[in-house]
Amino acid sequence: MELILWRHAEAEDGFPDAARKLTAKGLDQAKRMSDWLRLKLPENTLVIASPARRTQQTAMALKSDFVTNNEIGPGASVKSILTAANWPNAQGAVVIVGHQPTLGDVVRNLVPVIPPGLGVKKGSVWWIRYQEKDKNIEPVLHFVIYPEML
Repeated sequence: MELILWRHAEAEDGFPDAARKLTAKGLDQAKRMSDWLRLKLPENTLVIASPARRTQQTAMALKSDFVTNNEIGPGASVKSILTAANWPNAQGAVVIVGHQPTLGDVVRNLVPVIPPGLGVKKGSVWWIRYQEKDKNIEPVLHFVIYPEML
């Protein structure tokens, strides 16, 4: 399984939180990251997004036929994210478009040894694979990429 955690791109400040939309910079971040992801993702990748407007806009940059899951909105739990992704049993790749601090919590839960200075910045992608080792599942951080790297 490939679990790709994609934090929504830069969004406007404001209220209500769920209605905040991407800034011009955020739209650019989402486009650059989605262009890069399209080259890397396997066919039939499942994309699941939080219902918040900013995550919907981020996911839309990648593909229009994504799934909205209310359980992974702001304040979601690690368990909610892993359940939505069907970790580690899903076949193929799953992209979760979500929020901090939950995505960072998922990363730390699956890959507890994260180098200092790496954070789940706006628009960033954290790609985690799992491998079976001695009949156990071992998550492996495949890569991290930030929009400014593209």
